[in-house]
Amino acid sequence: MKKALITFSIFFLLTSIALPAKVGGVFLPEFMRSGKTVLFLNGTGVRKKFWFKIYAMGLYLKKKSSNAQEILNADEPMAIRMNFIYNGVSAKKMRNAWNEGFEKSTHGNIAPIKDKIAKFNSLFNVEVKKGYVYDLIYSPEKGTSVYLNGKLLGTIKGLDFKKALFGIWIGDKPINKGLRKKLLGLD
Repeated sequence: MKKALITFSIFFLLTSIALPAKVGGVFLPEFMRSGKTVLFLNGTGVRKKFWFKIYAMGLYLKKKSSNAQEILNADEPMAIRMNFIYNGVSAKKMRNAWNEGFEKSTHGNIAPIKDKIAKFNSLFNVEVKKGYVYDLIYSPEKGTSVYLNGKLLGTIKGLDFKKALFGIWIGDKPINKGLRKKLLGLD
């Protein structure tokens, strides 16, 4: 009986830790992987534009942190998951949103990573439907890999690009301050 109780307790503990987080009506996993590294959900939020919910997202790190500058500067595995709630975001609108985000993130100095931004934008060439999932996974050895629904679209090398990309949401000029606070676990 004691052995069964211990086994049940361990099972309950492990399953309760791995429960997904529900945000914006969709579930985000409690952890992801970057190669062999397990990344844990740091914070979640919903990107809204006007009164529309566009996507639910999660920031995944090796260990929880609310220090945006440390996260941005860290040359270690991390990820962002974007689970689309809104149906029908054109490829052009996606690229325009990325460009706006990079402008803010880099304080208008996109010149050093212009070619990397162009390569990144070239990966967004389909209309995004409700339920589509983009994973942006950074690995120091590879760079930032972009996945759509689990399929690798491409990889952009460089810590400089990762900083600019993640800075869109958690930099000092984020696309949404409320979303930034949620991703950093401050709200």
